Amino acid sequence: MGPFHADGAPPATAPDLAVLARSLEGAGEVREAETSDTVDGVPATAVARPTSIPAMSALLRTATAHGLVTVPRGGGTALNWGAPPERVDLILDTTGVNRLVDHEAGDLVAVAEAGLPLHELQERVAGTNQELLTDPPPERVAAGSTIGGLLATAPSGPRRLERLAVRDLVLGATLVLADGTVAASGGKVVKNVAGYDLAKLVTGSLGTLGIVARAAFRLHPVRPARAVVIRHGRLEDLTRLARETVAAQFVPAAVEIDRPAGSDDATLAVLLEGTEEAVAARAAEAAALIGGERVEDLPSWWARMPGGDMLAKATATLTGVADLVRTARAAEQRHGAAIAVRGSAAGVLHLGITAPDGPSAAAAVETLRSAASTPRDGTVTVVAAPREFRDTLDVWGPVAGLGLMRRIKERLDPGRNLSPGRFVGGI
Repeated sequence: MGPFHADGAPPATAPDLAVLARSLEGAGEVREAETSDTVDGVPATAVARPTSIPAMSALLRTATAHGLVTVPRGGGTALNWGAPPERVDLILDTTGVNRLVDHEAGDLVAVAEAGLPLHELQERVAGTNQELLTDPPPERVAAGSTIGGLLATAPSGPRRLERLAVRDLVLGATLVLADGTVAASGGKVVKNVAGYDLAKLVTGSLGTLGIVARAAFRLHPVRPARAVVIRHGRLEDLTRLARETVAAQFVPAAVEIDRPAGSDDATLAVLLEGTEEAVAARAAEAAALIGGERVEDLPSWWARMPGGDMLAKATATLTGVADLVRTARAAEQRHGAAIAVRGSAAGVLHLGITAPDGPSAAAAVETLRSAASTPRDGTVTVVAAPREFRDTLDVWGPVAGLGLMRRIKERLDPGRNLSPGRFVGGI
């Protein structure tokens, strides 16, 4: 096979499936890619599905030695997130490495391999009245989203308000690097890599630093009771009430806003969790504060991504959420776009953007970014967009620490053999 070229040119010949298959030593399979085997529109040449971590390591060592670009795939529910890879010689299907390795209920810890579907992990630990508190989009969970995909994309769920984000729940991770090295850091691991917290580094990296093989997570007990308080009303009123609710003494588990595209109205939903008696009292306080009512079920939109041609993730300060929502309305009126806003009143929201064309979409995104003067005040990142829009879009916006990120990429994947181009700055 031809060598890897630093400019991203493809290898001189197609991957040798027999060579890749021999590297697995019977622990998995390799096949030619089908038309459905694409990553954000970029077709793959081959697909390999190892069934053990040593086989995954041997496969990557062989693929990199032959100059191949490898992109991991779990449930395939977020392959259009980030930017398209420069090319895809090999898709590494992680679903063959799918064991729940350990569940220490007394320590509230679970260790799972990358290909284990999230819903299976939740079902297994539910027997001890525990859960992994990540709240990823339910549509992704239903479609088979995996542990590896959870770390690669780091979705933000409603209950991160009280229990923090995915990266805060990861105790340790085992990765397979591009050269086949099996590296680990954090808790519940055998070999540590000095100087790097791999679990934190890999979270949200879209498969560009290493391929997740295994991860250890902190679990939480399932609380015995919950209540939901809802209010519909004018946007300005609800953003103010949402800010007050986040800071309230009754400690909500989540405070979510849903503002449909083109509307001056919104819905505020407050989740309370705890013991039955305490939840009843706190729900009454929440209802009094926001002028809402207690309902039996979470709203149908809870934790789901808003619809639209493009999906963006926005961060804001607690006081900046109202500015972001107001700016979304202004962007609609100025650029002929439709922008749905949904997410945490504490400052992590998702935007569903529909625009008449690429320039209008780009202008709407830049207007949204004007709501925050610096990345410290807030960011807007385009998570997924039609390919015809991407040429006119600055997908990432201003990014702090890009030089450091590039140095880490160079250290862990010097040949750019893992998902090149999918992350910020072409990483």
